[in-house]
Amino acid sequence: MKPLVPALALTGVLALTGCAAFSDDAAPGASGGKVKVVAAFYPLQYVAQRVAGTHASVENLTQPGSEPHDLEIPPKQTAEIVDADLVVYEDGFQPAVDDAIAQNATGEQVDAAKVAGLEPRGHDGHDHGGEDHEIGAEHQQGDLDPHFWQDPLRLARVGDAVAKKLTAIDPGHADQYAANAAALRSDLESLDQSYETGLASCERSTVVVSHDAFGYLARYGLDMEPIVGLSPGAEPTPADLARLQDLIRTDGITTVFSERLVSPRLSQSLATDMGITTAVLDPIEGLSDQTTDQDYLSLMKQNLAALRKADGCR
Repeated sequence: MKPLVPALALTGVLALTGCAAFSDDAAPGASGGKVKVVAAFYPLQYVAQRVAGTHASVENLTQPGSEPHDLEIPPKQTAEIVDADLVVYEDGFQPAVDDAIAQNATGEQVDAAKVAGLEPRGHDGHDHGGEDHEIGAEHQQGDLDPHFWQDPLRLARVGDAVAKKLTAIDPGHADQYAANAAALRSDLESLDQSYETGLASCERSTVVVSHDAFGYLARYGLDMEPIVGLSPGAEPTPADLARLQDLIRTDGITTVFSERLVSPRLSQSLATDMGITTAVLDPIEGLSDQTTDQDYLSLMKQNLAALRKADGCR
């Protein structure tokens, strides 16, 4: 019986030291550990990284080069959601993410859809490839436009909300989170002003784009005309194409915009039929092989330059 005494003593020591370790270092933001943040797709990752700075690790559920609308959640990413101190997502934009969060998330959450304040999609009386009949199934948002990050000021609201949640999780770095969120807001307000002034005086205001991802740019006086609706994989109807062809002739449109994460086939076909050019307008739903060295701010500035050229802005 005597050999059991040291063993029991050792077990007690291990139990005590184990408790001590988990009481300090395992706590989010404590010395030796970082807050774990999971973002559903790129613009939310960008915001989380800017606000968190060096005090959190940020994982993106949507890998570079992937289309976020079609995201599925494998077991590894489910585990990331379980372990996350904070999940930043947009309810209704990625149904698989919504389901995974509802079933597995244990930490804090920021729903960008609520924070940003989604606006209704623009309606022009036509059906983009039958898309209007499928919105509820694909996005669970009715007629709300999920692409709020095209408005920099709405994205700034998300940054402020992330800072509040990180402060609640990790109050020891509250000042840094607040300062980072303020710096992000300053950059986004400056970007907003660049769009205001850059698009204030243009020969045209109509812009033909590949899919319905740019509706929030209407606040700068633009009339965005998508070839297809919310899903970039949809197909336009012959009536849609005929209407766009008439619009191109009537408004003197010079450019049909494609994007990087999906095939440019539809945009190039329409531009070729009309004898006009194509260019890229990035919806910034995710980074691609061509934009791995870019970020949200630089891509939005590239978009502004492309819009100014296409619409003959002064």
